[in-house]
Amino acid sequence: MNDIYMDNNATTMVAPEVLECMLPFFCEQYGNASSMHSFGNKVGMALREARQQLQTLLGAEHDSEVIFTSCGTESDSTAILSALRAQPDRKEIITTEVEHPAILNLCNNLELQGYTVHYLKVDKQGCLDLKAYKSLLSERVALVSVMWANNETGNVYPVETMAAMAEAANVMFHTDAVQAAGKLPINLANSSIHMLSLSGHKLHAPKGIGVLYLKRGTRFRPLLRGGHQERGRRAGTENTASIVALGKAAELALAHMAYENSVVSKLRDKLEQGILQAVPNCFVTGNTLKRLPNTTSIAFEFIEGEALLLLLNKQGIAASSGSACTSGSLEPSHVMKAMGIPLTAAHGTLRFSLSRYNTEEEVDRVIAAVPGIVQRLRSLSPYWSEGVQSGDAEFAPIYA
Repeated sequence: MNDIYMDNNATTMVAPEVLECMLPFFCEQYGNASSMHSFGNKVGMALREARQQLQTLLGAEHDSEVIFTSCGTESDSTAILSALRAQPDRKEIITTEVEHPAILNLCNNLELQGYTVHYLKVDKQGCLDLKAYKSLLSERVALVSVMWANNETGNVYPVETMAAMAEAANVMFHTDAVQAAGKLPINLANSSIHMLSLSGHKLHAPKGIGVLYLKRGTRFRPLLRGGHQERGRRAGTENTASIVALGKAAELALAHMAYENSVVSKLRDKLEQGILQAVPNCFVTGNTLKRLPNTTSIAFEFIEGEALLLLLNKQGIAASSGSACTSGSLEPSHVMKAMGIPLTAAHGTLRFSLSRYNTEEEVDRVIAAVPGIVQRLRSLSPYWSEGVQSGDAEFAPIYA
């Protein structure tokens, strides 16, 4: 029986078509794209094609607006630091409490350097208050950085609306679209978004490749200086094989987007409902009306998510207790804390993130496995045996 992988928000399998596409660039087409000879020219043409494939996925107006980087974190850091360096008279940043650590840890460091960072709060469903956001926009703000979709709950944020509001206040807008790219339609040509970050390994390309979209005309200061690669905006010899792979992955993501939003979404819903019906005292976190089609985050009261993960893993099922980048911490995830999820449930939160490679048979196997594991863990929990099971405590799910 094959193992089941439902942790695609952490990373994805490289698609077979993507792997096949990139292999010749290791041993056959290995030239440097900057070289004038035919070896280089062929690789240069492949890079141009990949750039156009990303342009199409993002709905960008120009292919020159696509800058290849090493990962999503580099793209995020480049966007934020560029905005600050290009506007030295502006010392404020607006972001949210539920961003990925790639944004939050950089912002924390910038605070130590004297910048003021405004962290927008979220409500119990992880949604933002746009009135509070508007009140913070001013000529003191260098940049707004808000994720397009949350990696833990799958919540989708109104970044196009927020970018338009920022533009009206003459403020740059960046979005971390690492989870949204390839899953949701994006049309940057008709938006006010100045910069966008994505990562290849979230959409079935290899690790070690990312993109920073930079709208033409946006003031920019490179993070890496050196050679003239990427029009002088990101120095360093291009990671050719991975760039070609990302181009192919972008093409495939666009072709499968309707499938993601129909079939994969239905599989996610079946998984979610199956677990909710079979397991007492659990609930879905986040906004179920506006979220990624592949993601569900379920909080189980009175158990530890890490223990649940380990027992699922013994049955060949891979999921996540939150962001893979913060695993190992005994604290509940910052996203669950920001939404005010009670500690008795926040510690037992599990994220399932599907892909187009998951099947209904796999969903059925997970639905069959989870209730027994939860029951076993709760039988060891003093809070469960002394509280809910004896009837002394009343279960009150937040979103009931």
